[in-house]
Amino acid sequence: MKTDEMKIMVNSLKELNESYADLLQAAKGTIRGVKTTRQLWRDGGKSRLVKLGLALIMFPEPTPISETVGTALIAAGTVQEGIRRRSLYIEDVYKTLQNVLSEVWTVKQDV
Repeated sequence: MKTDEMKIMVNSLKELNESYADLLQAAKGTIRGVKTTRQLWRDGGKSRLVKLGLALIMFPEPTPISETVGTALIAAGTVQEGIRRRSLYIEDVYKTLQNVLSEVWTVKQDV
């Protein structure tokens, strides 16, 4: 091989390496996005607003209206799930009371 051919091959390999690096970064970003999206409806938090918002974002449309509405629906669904998770149930009161009393008891024993 001639030196000119070697230089061309080296440059081609460098460009190929850069494109693979870009592909790897894009794949990592996609994986991160999928993981955070999956957490939106894990453990019974299957909000219809979030699902509808994701559907609006995922299906292509020439205007940005569906992406805007989808984002608003995802935000509303996330807020709704946050409010639901803050609910206090009777079981929680009993467990919390037991935990607090045991902590008070251990502090009293330490003093």
